[in-house]
Amino acid sequence: MRTAEIRRLTHPENRDLTSALIPYAALGFAAFFWGASFPAARFAVSLLDPQAVMFCRMAIACLIMAPFVRQLKPAAWSAKDLKLVIPMVLLQPCLYFLLESNALKLTTSSQAGVISASVPLLVALGAWLVLSEKITMKVVFGLAISMAGVVVLTFQASPVRVGDNPLVGNCLEFGAMACAAGNLLLVKRLSTRYNTWTLTGLQFIAGLIFFSPGIIHLVRSPEMLFRLDLIGVLILLGVFASVGAFGLYNWAMARIPASRAAVFINLVPVIAVVLGWTLLGESLSLGQAGGAFLVGFGVLVSQKK
Repeated sequence: MRTAEIRRLTHPENRDLTSALIPYAALGFAAFFWGASFPAARFAVSLLDPQAVMFCRMAIACLIMAPFVRQLKPAAWSAKDLKLVIPMVLLQPCLYFLLESNALKLTTSSQAGVISASVPLLVALGAWLVLSEKITMKVVFGLAISMAGVVVLTFQASPVRVGDNPLVGNCLEFGAMACAAGNLLLVKRLSTRYNTWTLTGLQFIAGLIFFSPGIIHLVRSPEMLFRLDLIGVLILLGVFASVGAFGLYNWAMARIPASRAAVFINLVPVIAVVLGWTLLGESLSLGQAGGAFLVGFGVLVSQKK
């Protein structure tokens, strides 16, 4: 590389710009991994019980992070933080994945992905209720439009296979998004005192314990663990959609405002719909597309210029 090029890249202003962009790149990768997790998880729960899928996902994530236990151990721990840590790990991954994995047995990955666009609005609402942050009428209006879109999306949906129930499935998915929003607010507060990768590791340990009953379902269906396609999907969910997505997102959110980081979740439904269409053959009807548009429009309305 020429000397002039090296000087340009190492100039303080360019280094500062690169450092400022890294958190946003991390958020982009996290959104992609989460978007890919919807069709992947829907495929997995079609073969295994949701608790078994989540146990495998958490076990793989814990194995990936196990070699770094010493580095992730906090230098100081305050017992008073347990009142924040316990609900953080209960909301996500425990309740979040319990609701979402069961939702994906009843609704399509595309619809579930679209509903995830409500997270930024729920984060803003939660910040107003819990952190006493100011909430504008624009956010309230955007939330109302987005929720109307979720209702339209749900009632325009029809089962794509026997046993599907879009109404129940979409309600479960929205409950999962509420858990995700609460988790984001707690991670943001705890990240001022603890390494975000430490918080991520605690989430996986809690998830492994919470979903341990899934072992029973694995014992009942041992032949499933020899399916290469299922093994590949479980590795994708454990490595990329868990360690990669949660780690990158938590790391980035500690460096930029929570409301700004939450906006990147709007990429998740786009990725979920595209991958659901290409990989699982899912589609959205005209009415569902209108509901999806309302969800996205409500999110846009809620954002400042």
